[in-house]
Amino acid sequence: MLLSILWDIDPEIFKIGPIAVRWYGLLFALGFLLGYYLVEKMFKKDGIKLEWLDKLFLYTMIATVVGARLGHVFFYGWEFYSQHPAEIIKIWRGGLASHGATIGILVALWFYSKKVSRKSMLWILDYVVIPVALAGCFIRLGNLMNSEIIGTQTHSDWGFQFIRASIYEPKAPRHPAQLYEAICYLISFGVLSFMYWKTNAKQYSGRLFGAFFVMIFTARFFIEFIKENQEAFEQGMLLNMGQLLSIPFVLIGLFFLIRSYRIEPMK
Repeated sequence: MLLSILWDIDPEIFKIGPIAVRWYGLLFALGFLLGYYLVEKMFKKDGIKLEWLDKLFLYTMIATVVGARLGHVFFYGWEFYSQHPAEIIKIWRGGLASHGATIGILVALWFYSKKVSRKSMLWILDYVVIPVALAGCFIRLGNLMNSEIIGTQTHSDWGFQFIRASIYEPKAPRHPAQLYEAICYLISFGVLSFMYWKTNAKQYSGRLFGAFFVMIFTARFFIEFIKENQEAFEQGMLLNMGQLLSIPFVLIGLFFLIRSYRIEPMK
């Protein structure tokens, strides 16, 4: 029986002078590189111009970082950042929000659809959500290596003891919420990959995109119940900020998923 795990991982893999290579950055980059490979494989299979791929990678990478940072600023830390705007660009100090990253990617792919592919935005979304689900898994593993976004106490012998999460009781076994999310995102990646490679789902515009939103943000909504709140203002809220932001994404996903069963397949 798996009992308490002492989690005392150094976030830095190694350091050369002032430059440190961290697990989070490595896993973040690995998620994007694997995503590039997966989309390239899908583009080749469907006979899509590979010159579109580099621009897609650039749009998505920039949108993820900028969107995640601004999401943290506006959704979780506006009271502080409105008084210290210079701190917004100091991304190396931490502070990224996945809901902001999602909004950033949606905006970027709208521009991509207008400027590059000149196809429906849903067309590229149905491709992108598969590698994004995998990247989300790697990012949450990065959070685990950073001992951040930790879960609440399990009130049992089972759990992770996050020794480096000094603002909480380090000896109390806690839910490894980051690991729960990583597993859910990996399962979502598997389901979406199966839908793309083994079914005709890609012929129905928005089906993969809708399924992605439903799976990812439903998981996020329920896992939030066993997470420590990220900011003080969430104390006493019936639903925390992560849950409130997840609800509209789930509803959007349901809309496009249901819609995909009411439209004619693409030829």
